[in-house]
Amino acid sequence: MNNPKCSACGGAMKRNGRTKSGAQRWRCRSCGASMAHRIDSSAKHLKAFLRWLLGKLSVAEAASCSKDTFRRRAERFWKMWPLPVYTGEVHDVVFVDGIYVTRKLVVLIACSREHVLAWHLAQSECSSAWAALMTKVPAPAMVVTDGGSGFRKAARAVWPNTRVQRCLVHVSRQVKRKTTLNPQLDAGKELLELAQRLAKVKGPDAAATWMADYAGWCAKWERFLREFTLKDGRKQYVHERLRSARRSLNALVKEGTLFTFIELQESVGGAWDSTNNIIEGRVNAQIREMLRAHRGLSTMRRVKAVFWWCYMDSEFKVSEAEMLRTMKTDEEVEGLFASASKPKRKQDGSPEEYGSGVSWNEFHIATEYRQ
Repeated sequence: MNNPKCSACGGAMKRNGRTKSGAQRWRCRSCGASMAHRIDSSAKHLKAFLRWLLGKLSVAEAASCSKDTFRRRAERFWKMWPLPVYTGEVHDVVFVDGIYVTRKLVVLIACSREHVLAWHLAQSECSSAWAALMTKVPAPAMVVTDGGSGFRKAARAVWPNTRVQRCLVHVSRQVKRKTTLNPQLDAGKELLELAQRLAKVKGPDAAATWMADYAGWCAKWERFLREFTLKDGRKQYVHERLRSARRSLNALVKEGTLFTFIELQESVGGAWDSTNNIIEGRVNAQIREMLRAHRGLSTMRRVKAVFWWCYMDSEFKVSEAEMLRTMKTDEEVEGLFASASKPKRKQDGSPEEYGSGVSWNEFHIATEYRQ
C-alpha cells in the first residue's frame, strides 16, 4: 500500500536495502532510479494534537505517546495560524462578539446559526478592529451585537445597509447593573421590572406595550430624576445611576436597534433573532471551557487555541494533510510578530500577568470581500 512510484518515470519500485539511518531504500524496476521513502505521519500527529486541544482527553489518551514526544511534535503545530476561509456566502443574520484572552488582547468573532464565519485578533474592540473583522464577511441583512465599543461606527462604514439588533439580554443586564436586583426606590423597582420584561418581547404588540410603558415611566419619574444637590459649588444629581440607565435606553430607542428583529419579521417574514445567545452559548462558552482545560498556556498559544477552535467550527475546513500544506506559519503571517513575551515582573518580583505582551504593528489579512 505504501510502495512509492518512481519520481522520474512513474514506474513501480522495489525494496533495495536500507540507508545508514535505517530508512527503506527503493529502486525503480524500469529506469533504476533510487530513493529513500518514509511514511509521513504529520497529518496523524496534527489530528492527535487537535483531539487533545479541543477535547478533554489527556495526552496519553489523545496521542498514545509520551508527554515529551507529544510536546516535541506539537511545536510545529503551535507555529501554524488557522485563518478563516473567505467564501462570499451571504447570511441573513450574523452574530458578533469578542472574547478576551488578556486585558489587552481580544479575538473578535462572527458566526452564523451553524458555523463560525470569521475571526480577527485585535488589541481592543475599537472601530478599526471591528471593521477588519467585518470586511471578511459579506454584509448580512441583520447583525446581532452586544453593543461593544466601536462597533456602531464600523457598521456604518463597512455594512451601511445592514440592520443592527442590540442583544436584548445584554440591554437588560446593563439596566440591572444600575438598578441592582433589589432596588430600594420605587422608580428603580419599576425600571427593573421593565428590564426583566425586555428579553421576553417577541411580537409587535408586546414591543408597542413595552415602549408605551417605558415612555410612561420616563414621564412619571422625570421630576424625581432631576433632583440634585450642590457639592463644592457643583450640581450633583441624586439618582445618577437611574439617570445612566435611562440614558442608555433612550439612546437605543433613538437608534431604533431594540426591536429590529420585529420590524424584519413584519417586512420580510420568518424568524429573526433578538439575542446573542447563539454566539455566547455555542461559541464563547466552549472556547472558555477549552482555555480553562488548558490553563497555563502562553498568551500566543491561548490566541492560537481560540483560532483553532474557530477554524474547526467553520464550514469550509480542510483535511489535516491540507492544513499542513496551506496554513500560514509565524514567519508568513504579515504584520504579526508572533512571539509570546516572558512574564512581566512587579517590583516585588511577582509575575504581573502570565504571558502578557505581544509585539504589534497591525494584524491584517488581505481579503477579496472589501466593502
